[in-house]
Amino acid sequence: MDLLHRMAEEGAAAGTAVVAAEQTGGRGSRGRGWHSPRGGLWLSLLVRPGRDGGDLLSLRAGLAIAEALERADPDLRIGIKWPNDLMLGERKVGGVLCEARWIGGTVGWVVIGVGINVRNPIPPALAPTAASLAEHLGATSPDRVLDLILPGLRGLDAVAPGLGPDELARLARRDWLRGRPVAGPVAGVAEGIAPDGALLVRRRDGTLARLRAGTVELADGAVSP
Repeated sequence: MDLLHRMAEEGAAAGTAVVAAEQTGGRGSRGRGWHSPRGGLWLSLLVRPGRDGGDLLSLRAGLAIAEALERADPDLRIGIKWPNDLMLGERKVGGVLCEARWIGGTVGWVVIGVGINVRNPIPPALAPTAASLAEHLGATSPDRVLDLILPGLRGLDAVAPGLGPDELARLARRDWLRGRPVAGPVAGVAEGIAPDGALLVRRRDGTLARLRAGTVELADGAVSP
């Protein structure tokens, strides 16, 4: 991502992609590190959405990735965990991190960072919560996964200000949090994703909370990564 930001500053075109075989300083959401050994796909893609675009890129990228992987194997089911995680069952298989750079009051560009566990070893400490695609797709490789997902990522709509009915329906079919009890930032039950990308949580008193950011704490004590 750092390299692609420098390339963007020097005028690289939208759609430029950088792939790392391994990362020693991989970044996750909210300042966390991201374990990025050989065997995984560590991809950064440059998007130039214009003045006000880019707010929904994380969700749109997750949806594009999930659909591309499912087309490769119809038996595969990828869940989307708001706002930026890809899930296989109860374990995380990948994530999306978007970083924008502003020029005055305009979004100059956004780098979409994608990390997917493909064939890389999962550390024992992470095995209960992390999965790899190789567990389900056998002989797949990072290059194969890149070929599957890159066309869809390059075709993302970075301008539309809201999620349309079709996008919302496709997200709903993969919404990993939907129906799960949530303890924080507000207590209630996750009830889907709004057109502006907010997570909807139905409080115990029946009112609806809209979360635009934050760490989701599940009611069973698990914390959304």
